Amino acid sequence: MPPSIILADWLYESSGFVSFSSLEHPKFKAFLTQVGLPAISRREFAGARLDAKFDEAKAESEEKIRDAMFFQIASDGWKHKNFGEENLVNLTVNLPHGTSVFRRAVFVSGSIPSKYAEEVLWETITGICGNAVQQCVGIVADKFKSKALKNLENQHHWMVNLSCQFQGFNSLIKDFSRELPLFQTVTENCLKLANFVNNKAQIRSSFHKYQLQEYGHATLLRVPLREYDKLNFGPVYTMLEDILNSARALPLVLLDESYKMVSMEDPIAREVAEMVRDMGFWNELEAVHSLVKLIKEMAQEIETERPLVGKCLPLWDELRGKVKEWCSKFHIVEGPVEKVIERRFKKNYHPAWAAAFILDPLYLIRDTSGKFLPPFKCLTPEQEKDVDKLITRLVSREEAHIALMELMKWRTEGLDPVYARAVQMKERDPVTGKMKLANPQSSRLVWETHLTEFKSLAKVAVRLIFLHATSCGFKCNWSFLRWACAHGHSRVGMERAQKLIFIAAHSKLDRRDFSSDEDKDAELFALANEAFDKDIVGLERPP
Repeated sequence: MPPSIILADWLYESSGFVSFSSLEHPKFKAFLTQVGLPAISRREFAGARLDAKFDEAKAESEEKIRDAMFFQIASDGWKHKNFGEENLVNLTVNLPHGTSVFRRAVFVSGSIPSKYAEEVLWETITGICGNAVQQCVGIVADKFKSKALKNLENQHHWMVNLSCQFQGFNSLIKDFSRELPLFQTVTENCLKLANFVNNKAQIRSSFHKYQLQEYGHATLLRVPLREYDKLNFGPVYTMLEDILNSARALPLVLLDESYKMVSMEDPIAREVAEMVRDMGFWNELEAVHSLVKLIKEMAQEIETERPLVGKCLPLWDELRGKVKEWCSKFHIVEGPVEKVIERRFKKNYHPAWAAAFILDPLYLIRDTSGKFLPPFKCLTPEQEKDVDKLITRLVSREEAHIALMELMKWRTEGLDPVYARAVQMKERDPVTGKMKLANPQSSRLVWETHLTEFKSLAKVAVRLIFLHATSCGFKCNWSFLRWACAHGHSRVGMERAQKLIFIAAHSKLDRRDFSSDEDKDAELFALANEAFDKDIVGLERPP
């Protein structure tokens, strides 16, 4: 492949991280000359080359969609991270054999009407399959579950529209911050401490002195803006981390003469000193930090692993178990915490969670007789009814009775142990070291090729168990998003932006790369900081 084409591919697939203008940077031109490559025109890269690359990516995407019997739409970006800012809504097509292809991007800002989201989603579906809309099994989105998604599901009985589980777990953090008095107490105490240390010149100077002594660097405690701490717990969590990471420096500040002088006149100084000396303050701070970290780590794993719908019930059970352990460790009353979790669970829950859990051979349980049976005993009575209702809704009226009879047979007979073991077989991932499914598509293939006696139930099973439980997809670089939004009123500018996004997203999804370059850079610098901190600790140790 000619070097100029490789360079063009890299530029387009970087999703705006490398600007076209950088092609004409003197040092880059000098580099091209040094390696014997001709100078490059940014106009050429933004014109004919871009059009050709877009047409190629679009054709590949269309071919993959045509080859699939049915699909799911994933829509991510409706929920703003920062209210009022421009945002990019990605619309991706999830296919039964496990791949995803990019479809389109929509730029939005401010408050988005539910009806608009509904129109965008439906236009995307009809744009793919025309009048054959039953090819779309459903939608997974990060917002509008109770309105747009519900409306579309009510209008089209075959659709299964889900809310994103990554978003659901993250929303749980906000729920805890609003509803648990412990969170409010810790937040108020930490705000008082951080503002006092940052704003009082003598105390700040003393704090920096002991930071340098203990950690090798000095910085302010990061304090969230008051208007945002109720909307987003992220900045509060950052403040909690800063205070926990200053746990050695803060007690030393209290022993400093400057602090003693300030304490004589300032009652807040005495209050802060009492707080820092109180082990109860540190225990509560650690408890809140620990719970948020637990949920964030589970959410991060959900974003990385991209679980299917059958995994939803086990995920929430895993969360309940971990939170129960947290309550025991920090001596927290379980009732109020469980109440918050159950409320969020009900907001996110869809009957498809229970149905996919029952129909996916991955979750079959071996009984005492050696049979591999669906885990009905793990469902509540209401969830059992949900399975019946959903299956009835997803088949024709004539097939409903047959499908329920087949469900009873599936409940009592299950799957041949040889096939069940093959579906559930795991192997170690050489990259992550974690155990993963050896044959991820085997659940669907078993229903399509082996369980042929379940004619009606199999139709439901193959359309259900491939559904994704998250809408997480292509991540656009922030710098490029700002550029695209700035050119939103220019037809040519927006056309180029859409083509660049499509090419970059198509390439990333093809590689199954769901990270962003900003995330990778942040990870790199975090590793560098970690190494630096270890060096500092090593230097502090006596020989």
